[in-house]
Amino acid sequence: MAALAVVFLLLWAASWPSASAFGEEFWPGQSAADILSGAASRRRYLLYDVNPPEGFNLRRDVYIRIASLLKTLLKTEEWVLVLPPWGRLYHWQSPDIHQVRIPWSDFFDLPSLNRNIPVIEYEQFIAESGGPFIDQVYILQGYAEGWKEGAWEEKIDSRPCIEPPLYSQDKHEYYRGWFWGYEETRGLNVSCLSVQGSASVIAPVLLRNTSARSVMLDRAENLLHDHYGGKEYWDTRRSMVFARHLRAVGDEFRSRYLNSTDVADGIPFEEDWTRMKSWRSCGGCCLRWCGSNPRGRSWSSTRMGAWPSWTSGSVRTPGFFIGTSVSTFSFRIHEEREILGLDPKTTYNRFCGDEEKACEQPTHWRIAY
Repeated sequence: MAALAVVFLLLWAASWPSASAFGEEFWPGQSAADILSGAASRRRYLLYDVNPPEGFNLRRDVYIRIASLLKTLLKTEEWVLVLPPWGRLYHWQSPDIHQVRIPWSDFFDLPSLNRNIPVIEYEQFIAESGGPFIDQVYILQGYAEGWKEGAWEEKIDSRPCIEPPLYSQDKHEYYRGWFWGYEETRGLNVSCLSVQGSASVIAPVLLRNTSARSVMLDRAENLLHDHYGGKEYWDTRRSMVFARHLRAVGDEFRSRYLNSTDVADGIPFEEDWTRMKSWRSCGGCCLRWCGSNPRGRSWSSTRMGAWPSWTSGSVRTPGFFIGTSVSTFSFRIHEEREILGLDPKTTYNRFCGDEEKACEQPTHWRIAY
């Protein structure tokens, strides 16, 4: 009887339609039960990474570009952005602090990010997708021939890799790489794309040229902003609210050492960034200290107004921020102060060299609501 039962089960299994018959594909890490029950979500995952030497502030800017791409993809399909874990940044040199696999929730408020686009942490992606597998890795690069003079043209092409990829195949033909410090993560396919243009130039490739459920864009800084300074840009930038536990540390520091609070300084901070509209703060003595590079050691002796921030300080002594030219560090502080409504005259300033004849001050980018 037992033998007959086994034969019956084998015949039944052979007659069962394949996964492809249902229009589904089987991917590494997925169980057959997921397919048969329909429990596995068919939403697609967008991952990205940035050139390793880039710092905290440039990476925040790249997030805005990728968020714009995700909004384009969402017009056609269901996608979610997988937040790349932080770690191994050049400026983070504290040997006694954990420096890899750092989730975004350590720095930013995830509910605030999700009010703008759907995002999840990397470990949630592993849990949802069935394992540490990324179906397709695209390495973004420029064109070997460079940009030819003439009219600007947005374009994207599959090209041989200009530089040797920082990925290598193991004995199972999976690709191994940095992957934010997750040694168990593997890529199934790796190829190079030459790009010239804004973030959404790659959308047709993701929607039409690949059926991969999870796609990673490495060297994503090669993509430009879709609409720099527009409403979409500022919506994403305003959604990057710092985590509550960081703000609590900053509040305590302000109160203890600077005699500064939001109430005393006239800062009507809202937990929901979508409810914050245009206003001008009457404060500006100082900036909270832990905003732009929470783990960095690059602090120098400055006036209180030059500290990186997410909010301002006392009304008793008006303060100024003076940055440096073409600095992503300064750009992020400009944005933080603009979001908080500080007087532009106290924000958009920079130091000038002794021999600099024309010292042009930073452009004032107003928030588009």
